[in-house]
Amino acid sequence: MTEFVCISANYAFWHTYDRKLKAELFSTALVAGNELTVIDPIALPPPHQKELESLGPVVRIVITNANHARDAVAFAQSYSAPIFAPPELRVEVPLSHNLHDDLAIGALRVVRIEGAADSEFALYHPDNAGTLIVGDTLINFDPHGFNLLPRKYCTNQKQMIRSLRRLLDLDFARIFFAHGNPIMVRARERLESLLNS
Repeated sequence: MTEFVCISANYAFWHTYDRKLKAELFSTALVAGNELTVIDPIALPPPHQKELESLGPVVRIVITNANHARDAVAFAQSYSAPIFAPPELRVEVPLSHNLHDDLAIGALRVVRIEGAADSEFALYHPDNAGTLIVGDTLINFDPHGFNLLPRKYCTNQKQMIRSLRRLLDLDFARIFFAHGNPIMVRARERLESLLNS
């Protein structure tokens, strides 16, 4: 069962439980300048696909880490949209453009998060008080709430925390997650509090 939530004309997310991974998977759609960027896409049933398309044309797909290929190739084929992905996914996602630290994709800025999952990146968009989109480095679901990726899934959690501190140089009101519901207000303050705890 996939749930699709259109928050506004600029943001939507959808999620479903993956029995194989035993995890709730979330995808994000960001609309900026009448262009739709889809992040870490999972499959959408046709009615929800129409809702997504009503937001604007899908012009790019971004994968936040080496574990999130998900349904990106199917999305790219459906919408004739390029994929931006970690270099480690070159075999699984051929013809993708490589993500790297400080890459600009339209108005999106790519930020490398060292120490989290393999090839982890965060995405930042400055419009509407700022939006941060993360892969596995931060989570927001029960019973953990808003928290860091657990140490057992990190390559180096201390390094990840140092990388996350770089995000505090950015202004953002909201965070979207690959695993968890978005935080829509005071997200930067909440991240700062989490990193200082």
